[in-house]
Amino acid sequence: MKKYHPKNERIKRRYFDYLKEAKRMDVSSVDLVAASIAAFEQYSNYQDFAKFHIEKAKSFKAHLAKQRNATTGNPLSKATIHSRLMALKAFFFWLAGQPGYRSKFSYADADFFNPSANDSRIATARRDKKVPTVEQVRHVIFTMPDGSDVEKRDRAIVAFTLLTGARDNAVASFRLKHVDLAARSVFQDARDVRTKSRKTFTTFFFPVGEDVEAVLAEWIDHLKSKLWFGPDDPLFPRTEVALTNADLFGAVGLSRDHWKNASAIRRIFRTAFEAAGLPYANPHSLRNTLAMLGEQHCRTPEEFKAWSQNLGHEQVLTTFTSYGTVATNRQAEILTLIVNREHSQQGGPLSATALDALHTVLKELSAKR
Repeated sequence: MKKYHPKNERIKRRYFDYLKEAKRMDVSSVDLVAASIAAFEQYSNYQDFAKFHIEKAKSFKAHLAKQRNATTGNPLSKATIHSRLMALKAFFFWLAGQPGYRSKFSYADADFFNPSANDSRIATARRDKKVPTVEQVRHVIFTMPDGSDVEKRDRAIVAFTLLTGARDNAVASFRLKHVDLAARSVFQDARDVRTKSRKTFTTFFFPVGEDVEAVLAEWIDHLKSKLWFGPDDPLFPRTEVALTNADLFGAVGLSRDHWKNASAIRRIFRTAFEAAGLPYANPHSLRNTLAMLGEQHCRTPEEFKAWSQNLGHEQVLTTFTSYGTVATNRQAEILTLIVNREHSQQGGPLSATALDALHTVLKELSAKR
């Protein structure tokens, strides 16, 4: 059975190189694009891309709508279908301008990969995220055991993530030298730390409690005074696995190496939240927790800009639009506060200002639905 087309492989290699070098896409993002193109190739029986026709795009959309998730057995989500079709649209749009393909199909032909307007709205709609509160994360931290070196490390990881909002892949790559306890800061140096888009910036500890800071300080002191770690050693070393006394492989302590990825950190979070009797919250969700905390505490645009920069966002709108969405229950609380405030100030019906504010929030709620 045909598994590839040599000509397709050559042009795909050029496209992936274009995405990485010209569009500056991360390797993981390019891999997702490659998977989408591979799915289309398999559907078209590895036909030469130069023979692309709009009918093939239309039939592929119908094919995706019938596919099921290999793990759950459920139909593919609208978001998954949308992302695959958008990847294919971008690829064939680029392909239409390449030698050997320009005369075969037009730029406009790529538009036939567009999903329906209704499916696009469903796929891109913003929905309430399950975000833990600061109090819940603190509860998790202070119910975690800290008897062994591994347990101390795991508790410090959750505390550090709440203090800094650092992404899990960055947390896995920090070194001791990047933390300055006196300045209450961590230097996210892209030369050593796997930050998103390889940005370099300084994060100061968020105000989530001195006792949370103490957990991190105790861990760093343990690394330096008990395990003799130096500045270039990992802040959160990976677990050393070897044969135990029971002749089984298991954790026997800590190594002096970094984790290669963040999968272990996500497992630590899952175990910690479940042990505390709370739904699993992944490390990234704590960034949403901190964004909402900033909305409650910041009183001026300058303060929120500083808060946003502390999360590593160059544009404050990123914090507002991607992390600062007001949850529906909080939305109801705000509306109630507006009503009560207006009643107390006016002593009567809502003013035009309050009505405008109410209508604005209701429109936003309607749009989310």
